[in-house]
Amino acid sequence: VQLQASGGGLVQAGGSLRLSCAASERASSDYAMAWFRQAPGKEREFVAAISFNDASTYYYADSVKGRFTISGDAARNSVYLQMNSLKPEDTAVYYCAADSFGRSSDYPRAYDYWGRGTQVTVSS
Repeated sequence: VQLQASGGGLVQAGGSLRLSCAASERASSDYAMAWFRQAPGKEREFVAAISFNDASTYYYADSVKGRFTISGDAARNSVYLQMNSLKPEDTAVYYCAADSFGRSSDYPRAYDYWGRGTQVTVSS
């Protein structure tokens, strides 16, 4: 399974961006997809996840609740991240990931497949 993320860029604080991630195929019959991010000098951290075995199951990091929205399109094997009210501390490389066991975990090692990442830079 290959994941391709896109949609990153440079935006001013308070602005919005929408990230997209397309998988080349389904990771399994019941799988989850997620977004993580990694800022320079910091560990990769969980942002949001969606489980495709239950379309109404979403998980968010506390730092993005109320500002970011994850959504998915199972037919297209795709996941999206709408990011609003962006802050400079949201600056990072954003990665999409897929978990073939559908766990929607906030732990990076739970994910089998990773995309290359897309840079998001928020200026103050």
